[in-house]
This record gives sequence, C-alpha cells and structure tokens, in this order.
Amino acid sequence: MPDDDRKPSLGDSLKSLQAAATKAGPAAAASYSLIGAIMVLGAAGYGIDAWLGTKPWGVMIGLGLGIVVGFYELIKSTRLKP
Repeated sequence: MPDDDRKPSLGDSLKSLQAAATKAGPAAAASYSLIGAIMVLGAAGYGIDAWLGTKPWGVMIGLGLGIVVGFYELIKSTRLKP
C-alpha cells in the first residue's frame, strides 16, 4: 500500500460500509427468510390450535412446514447462479 498522508474521511468509511452491506445482502436475506418462515408458519399453527383446540398438533405441523419452507428458500437463495 503506498504511503498516503491523508486521513480516511467519513465519506470513505461510509463507502466501505455500503460495500460490505451490499456483499452481505444475500446472506442476510437467506437468514431472514429461514427465520421468517419458521415464525410465520409456527404462529399460524398456534392460531389453528387455538381456534380448533387441536393442541399441540397445529404448532408441530406449522413448525415442521416452516422448517421445510425456510430451508427450501435458504437453498434457493444461496445456490450459485451461472
């Protein structure tokens, strides 16, 4: 690295932060889709249990579906694209 007497500015730091956030975007989206699917379908199963009185089967089925859908989305979003 050549000797440079100038100090890093706030603009340089923000550009570096933006570059790092852009690179991390797909990983963040994949993790949010996994967690979101589990939470949404688990909550739906809980709601079905409360409505129909089928405790604990709705939650178990909802969590199972959430895990399957979440991992499907995780694999789909992290697969290498040509």
